Amino acid sequence: MANRVLVGVVALLALLEGFVPGVVPMAGLIIVLAGVVYGALAVDAEDATAYLVVALAASGVAGSGALNAIPAVGEGLTGLVGGLSMALWGGAATVVVMRTVNRLKG
Repeated sequence: MANRVLVGVVALLALLEGFVPGVVPMAGLIIVLAGVVYGALAVDAEDATAYLVVALAASGVAGSGALNAIPAVGEGLTGLVGGLSMALWGGAATVVVMRTVNRLKG
């Protein structure tokens, strides 16, 4: 249940930041923190390959600006995917920390 709430919060904030930037104060911080929590709760740190590939793909799409070519909504979609990418990278950072802790524990 908590996972669905986190995904919903991230999706809503990313949508708002993509199409109406600045309407939610510190939305970026909230998105990243939700991604960190999601990474800790829902991602298996020892088998996170699919999660990390999605994080790379979303980051690539947002960074390339490929969606900007779509008339009227392209820039908003790029912002939306950028927000989702921020959450995914927050989760990826959590995976790195969790894997490191697991290696140190033995």
